Amino acid sequence: MAETRPDPIRPTDAEARNLARRLLNDSRHGALGVLDPESGGPFVSRVATAWEGRAALILVSALSHHSRALMADPRCSLLVGEPGPKGDPLTHPRLTILGRAEPADKAGWRDFWLSRHPKAALYFDFADFAMLRLLPVAAHLNGGFGRAYRLMPADLTEGGGAA
Repeated sequence: MAETRPDPIRPTDAEARNLARRLLNDSRHGALGVLDPESGGPFVSRVATAWEGRAALILVSALSHHSRALMADPRCSLLVGEPGPKGDPLTHPRLTILGRAEPADKAGWRDFWLSRHPKAALYFDFADFAMLRLLPVAAHLNGGFGRAYRLMPADLTEGGGAA
């Protein structure tokens, strides 16, 4: 008889929602996962991010591999949450968003973006740079050892999710 294992995923609660939102609001960089258009396999790169309340913004160059991949297939994932200076990095909270990339109004987000990434002023206005929104479809939160949660897009918005 096969042993049944308990589901490691906890019910999503206010603490998980708050932690996910904090990780998103505090993140300035993340690991972007895309599908390589040539091989169909995964490709990951580091990108600058800014959470705008409903979606993650990224500023990408048309010359980058991940930009070309997103133009071919907008499905992507974004991992945010940096390990702290001490302890095992795998015990620190992190959030993975699964989503779809869509074009965003680069000019409309300029002040917001530069308030979070002031050094981007050097290249923000270059013609090959575009702003994309990564719209969440689902998310997975690892809040630390033994604290795994599945989240929905509403869980990531202020006031969203169950009370």
